[in-house]
Amino acid sequence: MNRNLLTREPIAAGRFYEANRAALLEDVETCAGGYHPPSDLTRPVGGIVPHAGWMFSGPTAGKVFRVLSRLAAPATYVLFGAVHRPGAAKASLYPEGAWRTPLGDCAVDAALAAELLKTAPDLLEAAPEAHRGEHAIEVQVPFIQALSPEARILPIAVPMTGAATELGRAVARVIARWNSPAVFVGSTDLTHYGMDYGLTARGPLETGLPWMRANDARIIRLAEKLLAEEIIPEAEEHDNACGAGAMAAATATAAALGAARGRVLEYTTSADVTEDYRGNHAVGYVGIVFEKTAHPRNERSGGPS
Repeated sequence: MNRNLLTREPIAAGRFYEANRAALLEDVETCAGGYHPPSDLTRPVGGIVPHAGWMFSGPTAGKVFRVLSRLAAPATYVLFGAVHRPGAAKASLYPEGAWRTPLGDCAVDAALAAELLKTAPDLLEAAPEAHRGEHAIEVQVPFIQALSPEARILPIAVPMTGAATELGRAVARVIARWNSPAVFVGSTDLTHYGMDYGLTARGPLETGLPWMRANDARIIRLAEKLLAEEIIPEAEEHDNACGAGAMAAATATAAALGAARGRVLEYTTSADVTEDYRGNHAVGYVGIVFEKTAHPRNERSGGPS
């Protein structure tokens, strides 16, 4: 392995989130600090978050990380990331070392990585170089550092292929037998609408937003109902998730761990955030938590049910 890749340097600091430590911690507090999870939310095992600039999607992602850090107290976050560049045939795992942000270095869980590689060698490979130009996982790391400062991460870039659901089930098997608590988070943005993205199915943005929200609702509903196998075909047909592989993997992990449902904590669009409904584009964002409702007859020590 190229030793220079053992510490991944940030590529999105100063663009997608603050490069200054104090300002970044302030943003985490703004995005997540004041959020109170629903009182009836039970046993979260993972989630789905967006990966746009924090000014647009930070509060949506922050709600999910707030829930997971407070109610699950994970020692490791398995991070399924979108793949924005074509060519990846397999999921790419960052197997060791650390990811650096303005908050310092966040350690990779090398032991969990080795166990996953041993469990599913046909589904993923150790390929740290695949993460060098991707931002979808990086923008989540400061939330973890601030809200779960002792936690490790396991970054996995997941292409949009049918193997994503198999990978999710493999991750669930490893998490279920692991000796410390781990959760998972899939990263995707939703419909990219407008002239800037070449998608103008319903005309200008101000008239297209209802269509865009309905387009997003279809794929969100699949995650809510844990229908992981349907997510990639849906995205291929309706272009409503840039990280459909990560979304499918996360949903499959949730189902295999016995989650009862996916719960939407927030859905919004960049146009709603900026209140600019006459611009050239908008992107959809969703924050979902997968919760495992207590059903003692179907449980086996927290493993897949």
